[in-house]
Amino acid sequence: MTRTPFIRRGLAAAGLTFAGALALTACGGGADAEQPAAGESAGHGSITVQQSWIKNEEFAGEFYATSKGYYEEAGFDEVTLLEGPSTGIAELMGGTVQVALNDPLAVGAAVANEGATIKMIGATYQKNPFTILSLKDGADIATVDDLAGKTIGVQDSNRAAFDAFLEANGIAQDEVEIVAVQYDPAPLTNGEVDGFYGYLTNEALTVKLAGHEITNLPLADNGFPLVAETVSVTDQYLAENRELLKDFLVAEIKGWTDVLADPEQAAEDVVADFGTDLDPVKTLEAMTAQIDLISTPDTEEHGLFVITEEMQQATVDSLAGAGIEVAASDIFDLSLLEEVYAENPELVDYAG
Repeated sequence: MTRTPFIRRGLAAAGLTFAGALALTACGGGADAEQPAAGESAGHGSITVQQSWIKNEEFAGEFYATSKGYYEEAGFDEVTLLEGPSTGIAELMGGTVQVALNDPLAVGAAVANEGATIKMIGATYQKNPFTILSLKDGADIATVDDLAGKTIGVQDSNRAAFDAFLEANGIAQDEVEIVAVQYDPAPLTNGEVDGFYGYLTNEALTVKLAGHEITNLPLADNGFPLVAETVSVTDQYLAENRELLKDFLVAEIKGWTDVLADPEQAAEDVVADFGTDLDPVKTLEAMTAQIDLISTPDTEEHGLFVITEEMQQATVDSLAGAGIEVAASDIFDLSLLEEVYAENPELVDYAG
């Protein structure tokens, strides 16, 4: 199955689904959300989490948090993981889910354009997975300068972000030819385009595993820094359920720590559990590729999911280039993770 990049989910889906959600109550949702009295167990009851995409390696940490009992240890009777694709914006604002795994483009657009009250409280991916993919024996686009004069296939829903990437690098749009494509990278392998806007963890692997030598130009390393797979909640739910969300984050950190400790085993486990639709070879390749997006010098210093102030601002600047004007304080709240790591300092050393 060809995967829809998260900008498509973030911009297109948010615009289509959020307006209806505004008519619903932005309630906290979730059963038994009251905080425990002193001396009582957490007793968080059940919550529902909206995943951004289908069950695959992208949610290996959540799979482990479930299968290894980390959610249960954190005081949850049940954590229901809803399969996407979805940005989770409508579901959050409608109160049908309490947590959504989505992205800054979806959240930023909803906050800036629709008046949503949503905060991102952490990010699985510290680097976005977008790339300009090319063939080694073709255009071989290895640097930003190599883009000049090339034909690049870009999906319509990703066009604003691609334009922002060009602007960030001082490249005029008339210096490249932009061709509208879908999400299948066939136009690249067929020679219809020189480069293809895709995912390091998906389309790039599809082309590689088809026997082609590839070249990636990762956007995160070339003027378009942006976190991804963010943990998002409504402002109201955050205000009313701080301890619950802190415990949820602890379980998430433990799950992803186990993934990073043995990504090969994690890949085998998600294929075995999520079904035969997943290609074991591609799943392992994707699991390995996403490690570099999850584990960075910042997370090694501060812990998983932490978004530094510098990265928050870099993300906001990237959003501005895509026409989404927000301040970091409008869309981020890292105070929960600060408390989590202050109270559980051993969790910082996930790589140990």
